[in-house]
Amino acid sequence: MICLRAAFPLTSSSSSPLRLALKPSSSRAAAAALRVAAMSSAVAAPVEHIVLIKVRPEAAASGAAAAMVSSLQALSTVVPGLSYIHVGPVLRLRSPAAEALGPTHILHSRYATKPDLAAYAAHPAHVAAVQGHVLPNALDTTAVDWVNAARAPSPVTPGSAVRLTLAKVKEGVEVPQFVEKVAAATAAAGEAKGAKVSFGENFSPARAKGYQFGMVAVFDSVEELDAVEGDGKVEEAKAAVRPLLDEVLVLDFVVGPAAAEAPAPANL
Repeated sequence: MICLRAAFPLTSSSSSPLRLALKPSSSRAAAAALRVAAMSSAVAAPVEHIVLIKVRPEAAASGAAAAMVSSLQALSTVVPGLSYIHVGPVLRLRSPAAEALGPTHILHSRYATKPDLAAYAAHPAHVAAVQGHVLPNALDTTAVDWVNAARAPSPVTPGSAVRLTLAKVKEGVEVPQFVEKVAAATAAAGEAKGAKVSFGENFSPARAKGYQFGMVAVFDSVEELDAVEGDGKVEEAKAAVRPLLDEVLVLDFVVGPAAAEAPAPANL
């Protein structure tokens, strides 16, 4: 997690043909390529970590925001236990709560275990990225973590379109009860037009601004995400859980390339 203090690692045995074929200069790029491949075989019950970042307007104009994205995305090559990370701009704010919060960028990462997430938070490379790039350029951050309670994984690959939903439940509603209701509703809806979901109860309330639940719905493309609007089964699923909710934040983002594939900003 991004914090003021500061698994599913991809490894291969020493006898691996791929490893033997690597030149030292190409090992980092190859490792990043393997991480991209691993995105499509997601951890069965991943720990999800979401950080919403509202950057200063001058940071976006100067290129500092792009440097922040690059520094955080590069953690994929140096932090053990980090099975997936995407950092990039928000595509669309889809609810009044999202518009009020105003995040401009999102970090989405996954881990096999909670200790892996804790190790990422304390890793010196993460601490340096936060202190050098996030804190000087962010007006606000919001963070939510959950363990996936969905029945199936929700793999992400470059180009995937993702809809994030954060929710606060009404007074008197127990969050585990709400998670069970979401599980039943999503099962009834099925895989609406190709969506794969991950959802669960937030276990890191300190910087969550009261959000108790998180969910990501992963689509192959923005077109597929847009096509789900108005789908009958999806609307039925929404109607089943809406009476339990007090506030909902919804936004969309598109997963970018891995660190080795992304062009470095000019000022790095």
